[in-house]
Amino acid sequence: MRLRPVLEIGGTHVTAGLVDVDSWTVIRDVRHPLDAAAPAEQLFESFAAAAALVAIGTRQWAVAIPGPFDYERGVGRFGGIGKFGALDGVDVRAGLIRCLNADTCVFVNDAEAFAVGEWHASGRPAHRAIHVTLGTGVGSSFLEGGVGVTSWPGIPEGGRAHLLEWRGRPLEETVSRAALREAYRARSGRDADVREICELARAGDVPAATTVAEALDALGTVIGPALDAFAADEIDVGGSIAASWD
Repeated sequence: MRLRPVLEIGGTHVTAGLVDVDSWTVIRDVRHPLDAAAPAEQLFESFAAAAALVAIGTRQWAVAIPGPFDYERGVGRFGGIGKFGALDGVDVRAGLIRCLNADTCVFVNDAEAFAVGEWHASGRPAHRAIHVTLGTGVGSSFLEGGVGVTSWPGIPEGGRAHLLEWRGRPLEETVSRAALREAYRARSGRDADVREICELARAGDVPAATTVAEALDALGTVIGPALDAFAADEIDVGGSIAASWD
């Protein structure tokens, strides 16, 4: 068994885990809440607190983090997107090496990490698949034979669905945690997070049901042409909002 420590950094949480890279099995994972608007030092403290609960002898970490991010250099590019603003232009690799007492950190887009993990976990059945993550934003990855595809006729640039538009506006202004909360607030006059909005929708609350239906209709309409162009065998949905998929 070869264990590797990993971090998955999302807009509302950070998860630390141990992965057996021989069987692609998660041996242990710990999830902590995270404030994406926090100062840089507080963010690094949150990363370290989660990592400390799973850390083992190896000092080589793999880190899944949302874009925009310079994955090769390990530098944040979060200016003007509403999350992780304190990490914009910051050498995140150096910060993590310091706070994790690590030797190296390698980075991968969080949606692509989800896609490759799902592909391995499901027995590698799909030749082509589209993976979408729904949370603080819309992430995506297009896989062919388990390898990420960033250039293909008819798919968004870099394979990134957040670059698509709905009714002349960025897709994330309709499909994201912030967008769902704002749409529900406008319809109902009440504040609620996504989990509560979905619970209300299940109970028959019309503003909540309309909010969820319109957002997911927009997602399907926008992503549909890319799915057809890629000739995908399947589409998988992950991310925090997927916990309320029904």
